[in-house]
Amino acid sequence: MSRRPQTEIAVLGALSIEPMTGYALRAAIISTLGHFWSESFGQIYPTLARLEADGDVRKDGRQFAITPAGRERLRNLLGEPIERTPPRNGLLLRLFFGRTLGREACADLLRTAHTEALATLETLAAIRAEVDAEDENPDRPYFLLTLAAGEASARAQAEWATSAIAALRD
Repeated sequence: MSRRPQTEIAVLGALSIEPMTGYALRAAIISTLGHFWSESFGQIYPTLARLEADGDVRKDGRQFAITPAGRERLRNLLGEPIERTPPRNGLLLRLFFGRTLGREACADLLRTAHTEALATLETLAAIRAEVDAEDENPDRPYFLLTLAAGEASARAQAEWATSAIAALRD
């Protein structure tokens, strides 16, 4: 699956929750999906225009809303196989060439990664409290699944950073 359908999933998915302006859509993607997905204005607005031309969203004033055809398109896109993309991790890139950077600079990078992982865990704990309070939200179980993945990833990052720092000392 190319980048285009992935962007359509993000846009249609966000609009399936509630209608919003393009600006609010970008803000919603940052605040909710932003822990595991990102979209720029340069991706969102052309996608909205294309989806509107295809009849998958309709514009009412400044707000966009998903149409029944858009819900069907979203369902079809979500059912397609996931295309794995090669990871890009700046920390691992630097550590791989760590001999050039030096042991202490690598340890500093790892300490920063550890601190960031702990901060992510705090953020996700606050989000979990909000989601846990939404007993009636039909999306709640799915939000919790993605939240649990983020928590597991952040815990793993913190644990790995701690062991990597110890490995550099040895």
